[in-house]
Amino acid sequence: MGKVLAVANQKGGVGKSTTVVNLGAYLGSRDKTVLCIDADAQGNTTTGFGVKKRSVEGSSYDVLIGNMKIEDAIMRTHCKNVSLVPATADLAGADIELIELENRMNRLKMQILTCRLNYDYILIDCPPSLSLITVNGLVACDRIIVPMQAEFYALEGLSQLVETIKIVKNKYNPSLDIEGILFTMFDPRLNASNQVVSEVEKFFPGKVFKTKIPRNVRISEAPSYGQPVMYYDKSSRGAEEYANLGREILGEEIEKIKEKKKLFGKK
Repeated sequence: MGKVLAVANQKGGVGKSTTVVNLGAYLGSRDKTVLCIDADAQGNTTTGFGVKKRSVEGSSYDVLIGNMKIEDAIMRTHCKNVSLVPATADLAGADIELIELENRMNRLKMQILTCRLNYDYILIDCPPSLSLITVNGLVACDRIIVPMQAEFYALEGLSQLVETIKIVKNKYNPSLDIEGILFTMFDPRLNASNQVVSEVEKFFPGKVFKTKIPRNVRISEAPSYGQPVMYYDKSSRGAEEYANLGREILGEEIEKIKEKKKLFGKK
């Protein structure tokens, strides 16, 4: 049975969609079958895979509302082993419609159960809010990846998300836990950034990924070409760090891999 990971943070602009696209692409390159579910009305994951929203016939909105089975909304991407449930602007009003529907908290979970055996990993791109759609993602997943910037205000957002996780865990998903906190757009030269990392590591021991995604021009450019960064520029630092994140998800020892590369003279 595939592992379901929700990528969530109610704060916007922290790299949720970027993480779903690039982590999904890397896992697919490692011969893992991957389904990415774009549950954000902005549709950045959809765009990141080069899918034109006007051509979409079935979306995550249809899946959540019950207009369509998830199998009928899944489309293949150009990336190896990666499929996608795209998002369109229709999703913006889904929260209001969900209020009146039965089982409004676990509609996504019920849909995923019908296809979970077909994939090694299912990645859910949650919207930047603590909405019913986000709660659906948290109820449906096994673990949560929390992308965040190393800034003071991000700590407040993290504490709010943790409270939401506790509520969902107690009421709807007893096995829910944080897979890892991922620092994005990270600059190790800034003392403030390093202080935030230390603070998070103190309160969440063992829950912070060793990999930290840097500010990288190639990561920023890749979506405009509809490609994950590893397809756009495999040699870039951004591609390498997302590969390291994928290795951590797969349970590989990052430090040993880095030492091995140094030994053979690879950057």
